[in-house]
Amino acid sequence: MQKKNIQGEFLLKGGEIVDPYNDSIEKKDILIEKGRIKKIGKDIKEDGEIKIIDVKGLKISPGFVDLHTHLREPGQEDAETIASGARAALAGGFTRICCMPNTTPSISTQESVQFIINKARNLDVKVMPIASITKDRKGEQLTEFAELAKTGAVAFSDDGNPVESAQMMRNALEYSKIVDMPILNHSEDQDLKNDGLINEGSVSTSTGLPGNPAMAEEIMIYRDLRIAEFTGARLHIPHVTTKGSVELIRKAKEKGVKVTAEVTPHHITLTDEYMRSFNTLGKVAPPLRSEDDKEALIEGLKDGTIDAIATDHAPHTYNKKETSLDLAANGMIGLESALGLVLTQLLHKEEMPLMEVIKKLTIKPADIINKKLPCFQKGEKAEFTIFSPDEWWVFNKKSIYSRSSNTPFIGRELNGRVKKVVIGSKVIEI
Repeated sequence: MQKKNIQGEFLLKGGEIVDPYNDSIEKKDILIEKGRIKKIGKDIKEDGEIKIIDVKGLKISPGFVDLHTHLREPGQEDAETIASGARAALAGGFTRICCMPNTTPSISTQESVQFIINKARNLDVKVMPIASITKDRKGEQLTEFAELAKTGAVAFSDDGNPVESAQMMRNALEYSKIVDMPILNHSEDQDLKNDGLINEGSVSTSTGLPGNPAMAEEIMIYRDLRIAEFTGARLHIPHVTTKGSVELIRKAKEKGVKVTAEVTPHHITLTDEYMRSFNTLGKVAPPLRSEDDKEALIEGLKDGTIDAIATDHAPHTYNKKETSLDLAANGMIGLESALGLVLTQLLHKEEMPLMEVIKKLTIKPADIINKKLPCFQKGEKAEFTIFSPDEWWVFNKKSIYSRSSNTPFIGRELNGRVKKVVIGSKVIEI
């Protein structure tokens, strides 16, 4: 990764702008001065003093937004730091990431939110904290939503700890209306999950591994949807994995419930068949599901039931994954491989057009957290991801900028690659 801070004007020449705000893909040049768009047009005249950045054959989109990133700092800096996570984000084309609150201590106070913001202040990537719903993620007492929002939190979640009390979830949703921010609940009934390690189905039966049933997710989602409907509050459902969950969300949207949802690249790429290998790199929460579930997730993306694609980037040190399946930590890294996986699975298998894929990575997640991305207009800040949708490449350890490398995709051939990121006057070559 190489970073250039360009003084004066520079011209992005020969690329195609993928503009999700106007549903257009057009070949245009972009002239940038002092980090902002000075001019957009076809065949902008090349002045001898203007630095030319050749992007011929590449696409230019708004910077990607990730709603679900684990940065581990404070407390688990051996797995990831805010700075290393930001580098991984840039490598994946993400210019804005939401960091989850499962840190030590958790992001439960104004001080902890301010810590994240201060640490990220001089980074190229904008890091937006998601604060916890309850203090220390214990499910016992709500945090101060208004104060956390004022300090810079963009949403609320207890992350891997589901809010098990229905009354607590109702209180959280009611309270969230004051700040008009979404509540994210890890949808997994802990009693039904029991000691499940992988999806409950034919693979768990044949391998003898304890199964985690789809209904553990679906029952929690059903409960939360009903409470959201009653309160009129905003609910966002992270990492949806089952066919039944997609149908519940679809019906809720038809009724006018204020619900949004996300899916991860790994849940639309892998199935529980991967777990026949007993490879801990495939152990995630919620687990990889069946082929039918995977196809339902893709259908949910296509018809708008699922609003966004989020990585659930979950770095772990070597020793936390290189152990028995029952002891291994849940999660895999996902920032650097996201675009390649998504384009390979959705665009190149003709499941979704490029514009719709880009919307799921940009304006849709930004809307969920009440943010607007810079658009392609004069005077707007330059914040672009430049990528080749058709380049074949092999994802390997050299592709990883995270401190951790826990991913089952090393060695996987992908079709679609991030080439550059532009943020203000900086051009980052990936």
